Amino acid sequence: MRIDIITVLPELLEGPFAHSILKRAKDKGLAEVHVHQLRDFGAGKHQQVDDYQYGGGAGMVMQCEPLVDCIEALQKQRTYDAVLYMTPDGKRFNQQDANALSLLGDMIIICGHYKGIDQRIRDHWITHEYSIGDYVLSGGELAAAVISDAVIRLLPGVLNDETSALTDSFQDNLLAPPVYTRPEDFRGHKVPEVLLSGNTKAIDLWREEQAYDRTKTRRPDLLED
Repeated sequence: MRIDIITVLPELLEGPFAHSILKRAKDKGLAEVHVHQLRDFGAGKHQQVDDYQYGGGAGMVMQCEPLVDCIEALQKQRTYDAVLYMTPDGKRFNQQDANALSLLGDMIIICGHYKGIDQRIRDHWITHEYSIGDYVLSGGELAAAVISDAVIRLLPGVLNDETSALTDSFQDNLLAPPVYTRPEDFRGHKVPEVLLSGNTKAIDLWREEQAYDRTKTRRPDLLED
């Protein structure tokens, strides 16, 4: 999978893709992430990519021409299955969205800034719009990194134990059950006996019950779905 990210602040994305699982995926050749400076497609001496909004009002709007020129330049090189736009009014991104995107091929992610991008781009060039929460960030870069991480870790071969992703929170609309490791007894606080029993069936049942109870207590809205 290849992800191309369009932004006016590429330096914000240097760290997230240089470490841990994302770096491992790149080193294995399972995923590529390329960050593109939108200002390279801007006009004039100052490489302008934004302008005042029609109708007045505070805040600048990202212009059509630089964004479309960048998108189309990328599309001339390869076929993309999705063009994503990070925006507070997009669909709330969830695990099912990550699962679906992980099954696609290459994708483009556009990072919004200022008051957002010209609506005409959203109407005619964007295929998916996502938000990572009900709050506003300074730009879409952190959201793009979050979505890239959520998608890339699902690709076959990225995780050392591929079954791990299947038991993450939000798979099957449930939160993950509690987990324990050594020591068995820490200051009088003991690991549940069932986890020490070696009875796989009983352990699986305990985990299912714990996942359901935790979801019911902390995120009952997930059970409604």
